[in-house]
Amino acid sequence: MVQVATQDSGTAAAAWISRCDSPIAGAPDGPLAGLRFAVKDNIDVHGLPTTAACPAFAYEPGAHASVVHKLLQAGASLLGKTNLDQFACGLNGTRSPYGAVPNALNAAYVSGGSSAGSAYVVATGQVDFSLGTDTAGSGRVPAGLNNIVGIKPSKGLVSTRGLVPAAQSVDCVSIFARAVGTAAQVLHAAMGYDPLDPFSRPLTLASSPLPAQFRFGVPDTLAFFGDAAAEAAFQQAIQKLCALGGTPVTIAYAPLAGAAALLYDSALVAERYAAVRGFFDAHEAEVVEPVRSILASGRAYSAADLVDAQVRLRAYGQQAAVMWDSIDILLVPTAPTHYTIAQMQADPVVLNRNLGAYTNFVNLLDYAAISVPSSLRSDGLPFGITLIGPCGSDWQLAELGQRYHHASGMLQGALDLRLPALQALPGLQAQATVRVAVVGAHLSGMPLNSQLTERQARLVSSTHTAPDYQLFALPGTVPPKPGLLRVAPGRGAPIVVEVWEMPVAHYGSFVALIPAPLGIGTLLLADGSSVQGFICEPQALAGAQDISHWGGWRAYVQGELQK
Repeated sequence: MVQVATQDSGTAAAAWISRCDSPIAGAPDGPLAGLRFAVKDNIDVHGLPTTAACPAFAYEPGAHASVVHKLLQAGASLLGKTNLDQFACGLNGTRSPYGAVPNALNAAYVSGGSSAGSAYVVATGQVDFSLGTDTAGSGRVPAGLNNIVGIKPSKGLVSTRGLVPAAQSVDCVSIFARAVGTAAQVLHAAMGYDPLDPFSRPLTLASSPLPAQFRFGVPDTLAFFGDAAAEAAFQQAIQKLCALGGTPVTIAYAPLAGAAALLYDSALVAERYAAVRGFFDAHEAEVVEPVRSILASGRAYSAADLVDAQVRLRAYGQQAAVMWDSIDILLVPTAPTHYTIAQMQADPVVLNRNLGAYTNFVNLLDYAAISVPSSLRSDGLPFGITLIGPCGSDWQLAELGQRYHHASGMLQGALDLRLPALQALPGLQAQATVRVAVVGAHLSGMPLNSQLTERQARLVSSTHTAPDYQLFALPGTVPPKPGLLRVAPGRGAPIVVEVWEMPVAHYGSFVALIPAPLGIGTLLLADGSSVQGFICEPQALAGAQDISHWGGWRAYVQGELQK
């Protein structure tokens, strides 16, 4: 094994703290066989030092952390350990003597922390997935800033034995990947009750997806700290979630914000000091600022202060719990803005706090969360959203997060790679479904879309047919409808379609609603796959207007409205 002691701040080399001379091989036939991973350097790996980004703290662990052992047994191979904000105290990725980790898409900007290196090596394709930790958002902010997926499991779902704690009662092992399907596979292999972890607990996770028509909370007050591009991207995200069947519901954010503030502005910070008290009291000067000041502040509180803070947290939790009566999930920006490394280093406390505006409360209030890419902002920086649900909603969040991510059309991390195909998630009950491509009045927002949603259909993707089709505006139809006709190769055009998935049990009643001359046949999509979809009888197209040059029904309708 080799340790990398780098001072290459702001460069790719800063992402790693130690690398294996050769990967630690996983079991040859496990479910994760062939996948490579890295772990944040506050998680033990036998044979590599654990530093928590503090060289004076380093020790040689006698065994792998529980989660590392599980993933190796599942077949994944370990490449090394990644840089972090020291003692996992920060959300920006610049608080490390091993250097500031840059953003994977624009090196002038922060990567987000504390799991900075873990996010960077996934986004740049050096590994297939990685482990971070999440106390106040460290498994989500780096995901959002680097255009990757970050799963923050329900507390206690994944063992934290072998983890240098930041605040042990709320710590979670988090998972980074470039696609939800991969992250979900890893979660399935990593999860499980560990009686040797005092905060592990047996949990029963919801095994059915959210309903096709779901309600999502949007905070009544939103702060983007002057970042108009982020604000615009979040408004677009709301519309994207609506297109997937969601209905926005305004929720009171004050209880969530109140809980978040307690993490650093109350006696709860004493837990961070307690986590490394023995080392810190003897080696305070070896800890970088502002981590040193944050940890030292924990000394000032009494046991009575801590009890008071815990009571206040419970009160905020009770107030916040009311929102689950009116929503299924909560939608927030993963991070409200981006900062350059130079900006963060000039104002490290305030700007770091801003990055956690929508993350700090999640573990304190015992919620699950997933961060997924949403869009590229007008300045080219990535914008991510976080879906939050009650404890045990992990698979539901992953299912919706996967559909949202694929509908976004985003590429993988900092790579020029399209997302892989949607994957069945291991924790959800299998349901017999059929996919159907719609081309006209059944598209999202169109008059007949409710015929899909009321049958629990879910939007899978927006794509195009192969370039072998013509689209016609059918005269005299109410509501107006198009007709799709397959023609000889070279005579057609790619036409926009949406692919929806519905339970087989409802498919017959849907098909029964389709009037002549329309029907269901087999459509060839642009990627070469086939799917059930709307077709039209050729004789009905005599005299119909060919609108293929519009590329799709929605564009044609909008063009007609502008006349």
